[in-house]
Parts: sequence; C-alpha cells; structure tokens
Amino acid sequence: MVLSCLCIPILIPIWMVLALVIKTGSRGPVLFKQIRIGQAGRPFVLYKLRSMVDGAEEDTGPIWATNPDPRTTRIGRFVRRFGLDETMQVINVIRGEMSLVGPRPERPYFVERLRNQVPNYEKRLLAKPGITGWAQIHTDHKYDVSLDDVKTKVCYDIEYIQRWSLWLDTKILAWTVVAILQIRRIPKRR
Repeated sequence: MVLSCLCIPILIPIWMVLALVIKTGSRGPVLFKQIRIGQAGRPFVLYKLRSMVDGAEEDTGPIWATNPDPRTTRIGRFVRRFGLDETMQVINVIRGEMSLVGPRPERPYFVERLRNQVPNYEKRLLAKPGITGWAQIHTDHKYDVSLDDVKTKVCYDIEYIQRWSLWLDTKILAWTVVAILQIRRIPKRR
C-alpha cells in the first residue's frame, strides 16, 4: 500500500497524458472498469486504462484477450506493450482489494468455468490478487489462450502462495520491470 501511494505522484502525469491520447484516439471512456474476483472469492471493481475499442465484447460476450488482439486500439497496443493500462490498479491496491504481487484476478464468468475445469483453481483465491505475479514472469503468454495456459499459471500461483515472502515479492517486482523493458529474458523454471 505504501509503495502504491508513493507511485501515485509519478503516475498522475503519465495517466493525464495517456487519458488525453486515449480520448482523442478512440470513442469511449478513458477508464475501464470491470468486475473481478478477489481474495476469498469476493468481487471487486478493477480499474484499467482502456486499451480496446469501446464495447469490445458486445457481440462476442466474455472472451480471453489475445496477442495481438484485433479489438485493441492503436494507443492501446502501446499501452499494453508496457503494461501502462495496468498501472491504474494501484488504486485497487490502495483500496485493499489487490496487492502489487499475487495471482492475477479473473472475471466471474471465467472463474465459474475454470473452477470446474482446472484442478486446484480455487486455491489461487486464497491470496489477494496482484498487478503482477509469479505466473506472469514465468510464462511466455501474457494472456491465457488455452486451458493449458490457465493450468500452468495456476501451478505458479499456488507455488507463489506456498513460498510467499517479502523477498519473493521484491524479486517478482524487479523481474516485472525487466520483462516490461525487455532488458533480458526471465529464466524459466524447469
């Protein structure tokens, strides 16, 4: 929470510039709000900068994001590339709904389906969800594209919960910065 509060003064000017670019680049709101499932299965409103066209799922219903995703706007591709859309989630951290590090929160639609299809899926709800996580730095896909992706990430999420420490969170945050800037590849666990 303290780290998130310290980030706010740095992020506000970035958000203002991005808000202007998002607003002039496509119709729709700058802020994207979506219900996600948090710790102990409690729903909360997740905040992001909008990176997709307004009403991206009106015709399809809930679907997983892809990379590249045809629903993404021009500025949205840039914002996603550097994870800038996710920075709004420091507000969720300050509100106590998320942590900087933890399993990524999922939408209720997918949680209901994955609970029945992925062994131990429920265990990832033991921890507060995070902006970044152990699964994100160890998998090649930023977005889930198959059940196998979900199963792999759930294994990493459970491992994170079992091994949690302040030192592990620090390492994950550092590796996240490395991954975003693509300074070098993060070593994969075998």
